[in-house]
Amino acid sequence: MLKLEIVTPEKRILNETVDSVTVPTATGEAGILPSHAPLISSLKPGLLSYSNKGVTAKLAVSGGFVEVSADQVSIMTDTAETAEEIDIEAARIMRSDAEKALAAAASASVEETEAIREQLDAAAARLALAAGR
Repeated sequence: MLKLEIVTPEKRILNETVDSVTVPTATGEAGILPSHAPLISSLKPGLLSYSNKGVTAKLAVSGGFVEVSADQVSIMTDTAETAEEIDIEAARIMRSDAEKALAAAASASVEETEAIREQLDAAAARLALAAGR
């Protein structure tokens, strides 16, 4: 069993014992099971899922950090939302604005557009979760 804690600047979102956690890290999705090797990684915007006794729950998270040590998974993120908490229209506007900004910055370097791409990823994750995917 893993102790999962998810914290945003506003509040503790979750503090539960779970069977597994999957997080969107900067290098790809990371699946975490009990006895996982110690890990510290940055998070990218995306879907975080966790399972307990065969039931899986998902949250849309923005960037942040994950730390794994001794069957403890600590996630610090700017936002973490369930499907019910997502304002679909606001997420669509966020995605549209990010797409326009990315198109306007077409000649910019990848590094210069990183924040825009993260905003686009966050909007896509929110919309995917709200749609039940």
